[in-house]
Amino acid sequence: MLFSSIPGLSDVKNKIVQAVKNNHLAHALLFHGPEGSANLKMALSLATYLHCHNPGEEDACGECASCQKMAKLVHPDMNFAFPMPGEVKEDEEEKKKKVDVVGSFRNFAIQNGYGNISDWIYQNDFEKKQLNISKGAARQVIRTLSLKSFEGGYKIMMIWCPEFLNTASANSLLKILEEPPEKTVFLLVTSQPEQLLTTILSRTQKIMVRAFSDEEIMDHLVSEDLCSREAAVQIAPLADGNMREAYRLIDQVQDENTALIRDWFRACYTVDINQIFDFVDKFSTRDKEAQKSLLLSGANVLREVMLDKAQIPNLMRSADTDRQFIHNLGVHVLDGEKISRIYELINQAYYHLERNANMKVLFGDLSFQIARVMKPKQTASR
Repeated sequence: MLFSSIPGLSDVKNKIVQAVKNNHLAHALLFHGPEGSANLKMALSLATYLHCHNPGEEDACGECASCQKMAKLVHPDMNFAFPMPGEVKEDEEEKKKKVDVVGSFRNFAIQNGYGNISDWIYQNDFEKKQLNISKGAARQVIRTLSLKSFEGGYKIMMIWCPEFLNTASANSLLKILEEPPEKTVFLLVTSQPEQLLTTILSRTQKIMVRAFSDEEIMDHLVSEDLCSREAAVQIAPLADGNMREAYRLIDQVQDENTALIRDWFRACYTVDINQIFDFVDKFSTRDKEAQKSLLLSGANVLREVMLDKAQIPNLMRSADTDRQFIHNLGVHVLDGEKISRIYELINQAYYHLERNANMKVLFGDLSFQIARVMKPKQTASR
């Protein structure tokens, strides 16, 4: 895992590398950033840099034996702690299971570096289990770090999602976090630092990993041949800095979303009952993530209408082919008050969709509420 594998974020990379060069690196670092940021990949890139036999000015060499091991996350001095169901047991059978799960986490970190706790749960079929980093796991961290480094360099312990440390397990780690063995580095990675215990936060140096810019997402998707430039232009604003969301959106036909929103809004405006129910049926057959994406597209269209009405085209992120529809929507249908009301309706629908509301009922109700808001004022006054 190299810094060069992370798109953009040169400011964060430079800060980390300079800290290593100047010997100012803290022994406990908290990498925090919003969901879909490069917090996990950034921490792993630092670990690779620390283990590298021939580190460069800006990155690890990527070729030495340590870098090759870190590419597979099998370096013997790279250790992990992460949320698991229940308490860690110490019998032989459980130890074997634990090894298997460590392998699963390695695969997760390599293949899904922008993933979240839900992705981890889904990958391991943990849906019906309560996850935590238990006191037993904390004791294992202490035992692991009490041993000497295998290769004579840094011994690194990564704790992914430390917000899952319960009070007992967190208290077990306080002493070693404050006074770790020589050449030991803790890398804590989270998207929810506000959920960490104050005693843990106070013992770490914070490294904020910001969300990606639209340009960074677009350039990355195109340079990696993940989608066309046209599709990337559609995806980046919907992802809103979240690379996980950008990857997920690639699997959907994003070019269709704005067209669907356009036709749906037209059906709502004309109160075409048959068309509205056709759209409700069409939306309901999509999976939950696709439905959320569609609602995000609707919210994005409203944002673009607001910017067009305010005559700030340089901030607009829609494709050129959609600009005429957006302009007409703002001129002939929506004023500022209506935009705000529909935006609020879409946000409410998104909230209820995440909480497993009935899809047909939700989209049907949303459609008729939007139709009511869009109704021309002269009609509404009668």
